[in-house]
Amino acid sequence: MTQSALIRPAWTPATIALMVLGFMVFWPLGLAMLAYIIYGERLDTFKRDINKSTDNFAAQFRSKTGAARTGNVAFDDWRDAELARLHEERMKLDEMRAEFDDYSRELRRAKDQEEFDRFMAKRDSAKASQTKDNTVPRIQDED
Repeated sequence: MTQSALIRPAWTPATIALMVLGFMVFWPLGLAMLAYIIYGERLDTFKRDINKSTDNFAAQFRSKTGAARTGNVAFDDWRDAELARLHEERMKLDEMRAEFDDYSRELRRAKDQEEFDRFMAKRDSAKASQTKDNTVPRIQDED
């Protein structure tokens, strides 16, 4: 959903008007609109989860039965070879992504360590200068 949509799950004048109108016409419509305003942002996540679970469910049957054969042996052989090649490419991409994630994580850890070391050095130098100022005897002029 785009933020420029007129009816988006938020407290906009249009959604409030539709909610009030829904309550006036038939109270379950107003209640449904209120639920959409409050929980509408979660619909994308819910839809994505449902799609993923149905894809996984359908994949179970596909993996058991195999790909449907067309009857053209040359095409079926070519398709099987292409699917195997795509699977190998996908595995390579997943491996590269995992390597990059590890690299990024290590880079962040090194940056955090550098910032922490800089903080500790600054803190230690501030403590050292503070204790140095406190231990220096003060000379007062005698009049």
